[in-house]
Amino acid sequence: MDAANHDAGLLAQFAQGDRLAAQTLTDRLAPRILRFAARMLGDRTEAEDVTQETMLRLWRIAPDWQDSGIAPAAWAFRVAANLCTDRLRRRRPGPTEMPDLPDDTPGMDARMMQTARAAALDAALAALPERQRQAVILRHLEGLSNPEIAAIMMIGVEAVESLTARGKRNLAALLSGQKDELGYEDDQ
Repeated sequence: MDAANHDAGLLAQFAQGDRLAAQTLTDRLAPRILRFAARMLGDRTEAEDVTQETMLRLWRIAPDWQDSGIAPAAWAFRVAANLCTDRLRRRRPGPTEMPDLPDDTPGMDARMMQTARAAALDAALAALPERQRQAVILRHLEGLSNPEIAAIMMIGVEAVESLTARGKRNLAALLSGQKDELGYEDDQ
C-alpha cells in the first residue's frame, strides 16, 4: 500500500474512533509540516502553531473525508502553506529569527560550518518570492514529487517545474558569493 492510501486509511480509522490511527498519522505528518512551516516562516514557534492548526483541521474533516484525488499529506501541506501565507502577509517587513535546527555533527568546526550553511540557506530562502520558496522547500527539502507539489499549490506540474527552476537559479545567485566562507570549493 502506498503512503497516500495508507494515510487515507489512517484518517478513516480515526474518523471511526481509532486513537492509535490518529497518533500514527500525526507521527507521520506533523514533523514534515513543522519543518516546512519553520522554513517558510523562519520562526519555530509560529511553525508549531501552524502545525497544530493544520492537524486540528485534518481531524475536523476526518469524518467527511472523501478521496477527492488528493492525499491527506498533500491536503495538510496545502493547509499549512495557506496558514503560512496568511501569517507572512500579516507580518511587518523586517529581519526574521531563524529556527533552531537540530545538530548531530560531532566536531565544533563542522557544527559551526553546518550552522553557517543552514543560516545562509535560510536567509537565501527567505529572500525568494513566496511561491518559489514554497516550491523549492517542498521539492528539495521535503522531497515531494512535482505532482504532489502541484496538488498542494493548486497549480499545474509545469508551473511547479518553472517555480522550482527559477527558485534554484535565484538561490544559486544569492549564495554564489559565499562559497569560500561556507567551505565550498569552486569545483562543487
